[in-house]
Amino acid sequence: MSGSFEITRPLPGANYGGTLRVCDADGGGDARAVIAAAETAPGALQEALALCGGLLLLRGMHMIAEEPRLLVRLSRLCGPEVEDYRQTLTRSNMVHDSVPEIFIVSNIPSVGRRPPPRPDPPLTTDGKLPTRYPHRKGWHTDQSYRRPPPDISLFFAVAPVPQGQGQTLFANGTAAYEALPPALKQRVEGLEGLHVQLGTGRSREAVIAGGAPRPLASHERSQRQPAVRVHPVTGRRALYLCESGQMDWLEGPFVGMEPGPHGDGARLLDALMAHLTRPEFIYVHEWNAGDLIVWDNRCLVHAATWFDAARHERLMWRTTVHGNPGAAYAGERKSWIPGETVAAS
Repeated sequence: MSGSFEITRPLPGANYGGTLRVCDADGGGDARAVIAAAETAPGALQEALALCGGLLLLRGMHMIAEEPRLLVRLSRLCGPEVEDYRQTLTRSNMVHDSVPEIFIVSNIPSVGRRPPPRPDPPLTTDGKLPTRYPHRKGWHTDQSYRRPPPDISLFFAVAPVPQGQGQTLFANGTAAYEALPPALKQRVEGLEGLHVQLGTGRSREAVIAGGAPRPLASHERSQRQPAVRVHPVTGRRALYLCESGQMDWLEGPFVGMEPGPHGDGARLLDALMAHLTRPEFIYVHEWNAGDLIVWDNRCLVHAATWFDAARHERLMWRTTVHGNPGAAYAGERKSWIPGETVAAS
């Protein structure tokens, strides 16, 4: 790890993750100082991310809100390719006007993205925020319906909502895999999940409701992903799963198992998700303006939480880094770009 940085591990209330700051800088150092230090030590951010189990917090990065290209500069230090959302069929209202590598997550028009619903009941029996599946729904890893899937996401709080709502939850797929009972670990070895993008009519809820799924273009087809991924940097194995919206519940969720929301595959996925979201694998982030979180999609899943969108406006920026998905994806073209599709399920 570069001598320019200090890391405090783990993140508060978690067993993994870390807070990164520039040495001798109050509050962690502004965005320019962090980027300058990282650019003098290529690979330092990726090394820090691996050291911290795939989750890094950088506080006080307020300057990014004024100079959004700083977020792209930082993203380029995390991998060889930062996604240009103009080239990936993303709706233009969700792409930053002048920095097309920034995806906008906001309830403010014209984006108008609604928060997820509150869990039912909204708190656990001991009065805490629900994090464990199935009480907490919405666990996923970014763009798992793509082959190759992305490596790393960076999420910046331009204008978060007040604390106590709008949190982001993370679960550690590496620790969860290592804690699997031997019989279940053997069962998932070599297993493939079938992932699909949202809005295709193949979510668990849509299939249960009996609606007809819409026809999929070649670049939208469901994609197989290993249920256990080998991390290309650390060599460690991690559970790689989503639930509900990003799994294909018509033909999946697992290849070669009884399909559908009530089949053997569904029961296995429910058991794995309940295990993956046990308290010892969770980190809950309460956002402050200027916070930046870097997470590794190859070994973590995450979930958004409810906030009062009638009273509060939320503006977050995300970038997505590609280029090192692992040997299992070697030589593959991008499945999500028309004319570059790979063989699907």
